[in-house]
This record gives sequence, C-alpha cells and structure tokens, in this order.
Amino acid sequence: MTNLNANAGRGVLVKRALRKLESARALDRLTLPLSGVVNRLIPTGKARDLLHGVPLGHPLHPLLVQLPLGAWLSAAALDRMPGAGRSATALVGLGTAAAVPAAATGILDWAKGHESQMRVGVVHWAANTVAVGCFAASFVARVRGRASTGRRLTLAGLGRQAVGGYLGGHLAYRLALGANHVEGVPHVLPEGWHDVGALDELSDRAMTRRVVDTVPVLLYRDGDRVQALTDRCSHLSGPLHEGALIEEGRRGMCVVCPWHGSTFALADGSVVHGPATSPQAETSHEDQRRSGRDLTR
Repeated sequence: MTNLNANAGRGVLVKRALRKLESARALDRLTLPLSGVVNRLIPTGKARDLLHGVPLGHPLHPLLVQLPLGAWLSAAALDRMPGAGRSATALVGLGTAAAVPAAATGILDWAKGHESQMRVGVVHWAANTVAVGCFAASFVARVRGRASTGRRLTLAGLGRQAVGGYLGGHLAYRLALGANHVEGVPHVLPEGWHDVGALDELSDRAMTRRVVDTVPVLLYRDGDRVQALTDRCSHLSGPLHEGALIEEGRRGMCVVCPWHGSTFALADGSVVHGPATSPQAETSHEDQRRSGRDLTR
C-alpha cells in the first residue's frame, strides 16, 4: 500500500507540473516570436503541406520520429553485445541524421498550435534538442575511438529522449495537437435529414452558420446548390464561418480558417492547405441537389 501511495503521489506531482507548464505565460515571450519566425521560414504551399502531412492524411511527424528513436534504442542494445561497436556507431549516426527532418515537421506543427500547446512544445523541443546533442557527441566520441564515452552519451541521450517523448505524448493525447477535432461529428448527429432553414434565408455565394443538434454547421449557397461542412476546423476547432472565401483552381471555392489558415474545399471538405490534415465532415452532392432545406451527414 505504501508503494502504491508513493506512486500516486508522484503521479500527482507530474500532473501539477504539467498544468503549471501549460499555464506558464512567461514562456510566451519565447514561443510567440519563435513561432512567428518558423511560420515565415516556409510559406503556405506544397512544401509546407508536405511537411505537415496533408498528402498523408495525418501529421507526418509521428511517422518520422520512429527512425531516430529506433536507431538509438538499437544502438544501445548492440552496445551490450561483443563485437558490435561499428554497427552501434552507424546506428547512432543514422538516428542523429534522421532526427533533423523529424524535428522540422514537429516544429512546423508546433508553430500552428495554441498557447498551451506551444508552452509544452517548446520544452519538448528543448529536451529533444539536448538528446540529439548527446547522440551527436556519442557518434563523434565513437568515431574517435572513445567507445566507453560514446556508450555513456547514448544512455544520457535516451534519458533526455524519454522526457521529450513523454511531453510529446502529452501534446498529442492530452492537448490534442495534430488530432482530428471533428472526428466525433458523424457519431453525434442522428441519421437522416435535418432542417436548416429555407433556401431563401441563405445569402447566395456566402457562408451561413447554423446549429444542428448542438453541432455548428457551415452552409455555403451557390444558386440552388447548398454545401454543408462542419463549422469547427478539424485542426483546432476554429470557427470556419468567420474565415475567408477564396477560389483555388480546380478545387473551386474554399474556406480559410481564421485561426491558423487551414484551407478546405467547400465541394467536399477536403484539405487544400494545412496545417489541418483531416477533412471536414460534409454532405453528399446527390443529397444536396434534392433539397435546399435539409442536411445529412
């Protein structure tokens, strides 16, 4: 019982520390200017969408972090085996090199987060930077023949990486950075048609907000055709109806989220530009042609 109480106590301390970190406004003096610099380095376009993971359909960062982490863990395991020093050195170098693109994708996602996410994220970033420094120093030491020092630096890097990984999990699973914020909409709205008003009530070639069973819905009327999307942005729940309408070539009319610039095609809710990687819930074209009054999932 004593051990259980001690573990519970440590868990409470960790939770308190995380809450303090999330609300540490002093970090905003660092995170806000830094995020501005990151956002200016790579403007909106194909390169940025690729780094966010738009073509993949979910963030690219979690996929890329598997290679450096796997390489470093494998190197630490090989360090316990006789005659595997060269292989361990190669893996430490591979992991260090692979950490660069993994970090780049994570930093871009971080720069489009809200304040609490960026506060936790900058500490996550710092812990991982120290870890990568340890692994880089380990690689150099190994190449220069100081194998014992290299092994110790690898273990030190794994320790720092564990802290960074824990904070990364907190960002993803507690603070929902990179999560799909409209995934639950199809499971909340009942099946069937929903009355959203008469066609004449909707301004032509303009966006209108309605609420269907507590779910905010964005309506866009183009003549007799009405398109309906979830009004909450899939990136961080921004109000799409407050955003701008733009035309994107073959994608047609699109809406730009006013919070972080995610762009969605009104025709089908697909992502045109990130940071969002998940599409918006939308109605089918066939159903829209039947009536201007009704909305389906």
